[in-house]
Amino acid sequence: MKLLSVNVGRPRPNPWKGLGATGIDKQPVDGPVMVTAPGPKGTGEVGLAGDRVYDVQHHGGSDQAVYAYAREDLDGWEVELGTRLANGVFGENLTTVGLDVNGALIGERWRIGSVVVLEVSCARIPCATFQGWLQREGWITRFTQAAVPGAYLRVLEPGSIRAGDPVEIVHRPDHEVTVEVVFRAMTLEPDQLPRLLVADALPEAERALVRRRISG
Repeated sequence: MKLLSVNVGRPRPNPWKGLGATGIDKQPVDGPVMVTAPGPKGTGEVGLAGDRVYDVQHHGGSDQAVYAYAREDLDGWEVELGTRLANGVFGENLTTVGLDVNGALIGERWRIGSVVVLEVSCARIPCATFQGWLQREGWITRFTQAAVPGAYLRVLEPGSIRAGDPVEIVHRPDHEVTVEVVFRAMTLEPDQLPRLLVADALPEAERALVRRRISG
């Protein structure tokens, strides 16, 4: 298990959400990148130095500090879409190999390199910017049905990371709520929502949303 690439965004115009810019255009970078906890959502700050988000209402902050996607899943999409997909094209900060990102448990912790520790917090939910960026009509529906969303992570131990760093799972919580389970419950399988509340590391915003939807 290791990082194939560490990807940092560069701002581009965002005509798909009515925002001035988007940071979805993530590009692999050479050399080390500093990773720190960005603080609360609303500032545009994220975990990787040099990166940021522009839809500050829905993205960024400590619970969405870092976004990881598996190269194996990108390879699957390459076959389905019939086009090459470079590392970072889904807006992920970390492109991994050998790591079951969607099977990761909420609260699972990864050590990257020798210092950095990240904790799996929630699943990525697709948005209009993602669909517009890929220029695929119906992409949100297609991505949702596939249920391979990738994982958001929070930063527990800061430090620098770089392409080629090993990834080690150092903690797995005692429940069965994976990234995929969260995604399915939040999208097409709302009957699964009550399962999510056993995952203590699920962000409070998501927990509150689950409670509201359960209560009707």
